[in-house]
Amino acid sequence: MRILFISNDLIAGHLAQLLRNEGHDVLLYISEKKRRNNFKNLVSKTNNWKKSLSWVGKEGLIIFDDIGFGEEQDTLRAQGYRVFGGSKLGDKLEIDRAYAQDIFEKSGIQKIPTVNFDTIDAAINYAKLNKNAWVIKQNGSSSKSLNFVGHFPDSRDIIDVLERYKILGLGKKEIITLQKRVYGIEIAITRYFNGTHWVGPSLINIEHKRFFPGDIGPTTSEMGTLGWYDYDENNKLHQATLKKLESHLKEINYRGCIDINCIVDEDKVYPLEVTARIGSPIIHLQSELNITPWSDLISAIADGKDFDVKVKDGFGIVVVVALPPFPYSKYIKEQSSIGSRVYFEEFSEDDFKHIHFEEIAWNKKEKVHYISDNRGYVLYVTGQSTTVPEVQEKTYDLIKRIHIPKMFYRNDIGLRFNNEQKALLQKWGYLKII
Repeated sequence: MRILFISNDLIAGHLAQLLRNEGHDVLLYISEKKRRNNFKNLVSKTNNWKKSLSWVGKEGLIIFDDIGFGEEQDTLRAQGYRVFGGSKLGDKLEIDRAYAQDIFEKSGIQKIPTVNFDTIDAAINYAKLNKNAWVIKQNGSSSKSLNFVGHFPDSRDIIDVLERYKILGLGKKEIITLQKRVYGIEIAITRYFNGTHWVGPSLINIEHKRFFPGDIGPTTSEMGTLGWYDYDENNKLHQATLKKLESHLKEINYRGCIDINCIVDEDKVYPLEVTARIGSPIIHLQSELNITPWSDLISAIADGKDFDVKVKDGFGIVVVVALPPFPYSKYIKEQSSIGSRVYFEEFSEDDFKHIHFEEIAWNKKEKVHYISDNRGYVLYVTGQSTTVPEVQEKTYDLIKRIHIPKMFYRNDIGLRFNNEQKALLQKWGYLKII
């Protein structure tokens, strides 16, 4: 099958390589020109996806891995193309946080007070007049470098941070959002929607966004994720979120991946935000846990068909292996690792099934992998087992055999869940004893 894979900045770039490995003819389009050296000699590419529509045809498959293409997706479907991804109003669920909260409310889902601001001044004035422990966020899928979780109920730290952003001239390109802080355990639910109903089981997952072990330091896009599949549609988290959102997704003809990140306590589920696209690094965790070939699953979703998705039991984790300047995006020449070799010590073919590239390319002549970009999102390592300690051991043993100058990663993905959160989630009814 011919597959046209359309990406903005390679949120799910490795999926294109996996589809090629499944035996399909894949063309990868990368919108951001600075990212186009990634996957060189690993996946065939095109620099104009619209001109490649005649190549993929209406028998092939078109995959979008990011928001921002919603109108094009709606148009292509109307023209008879098989399209996996979102839709115009699907994009809005992620781009506009306040809109998503309104949709939650209309769907019978718990709403968290969330307000958008066009200027930093407007956000500062609001925080002064509405004292609370707020969370600073940005709309869209832009860098999370401006995110900040407030501590004081009188808004003092939120005001300080926003005033600092104003002095530094930050936040001019983004719509700043203030969301009331809620307390509990942060947990997410991810599933695929085929335009009319859900496909496959839910992937319950816990993100690790802080930079350092122990959940210390600045917020990153993500350092790693722990997850497990749940087939039970009576699951407390599913009933409070995805079940109630189903009618809206059907109305907007959404055909892709939906993730709702939440804070839960014993009594309530507070949805924080929607990821209306393939998420990273959770896509790599799904690749670890899924038995069903990706092309079969994605084809069924694009065609609006039901499908029996086969997955592995137990727990999986994905760990981000990064380089400077991650978690910040500014390019610093002295920190550039472009061209550096990546060494996989005594790796077998099976070992490579647990490695998922992003800023990696292949040197045909020297037959080595090398760093091909400057952002620091190098690769991801995954593992699966019946217990959290076992999957941690397997995954981190593999990481120890990867050698890249200046590489770093969090060494505690899943630890807090195993030591603290698991018992509480079981007590509150969100997790079966597994």
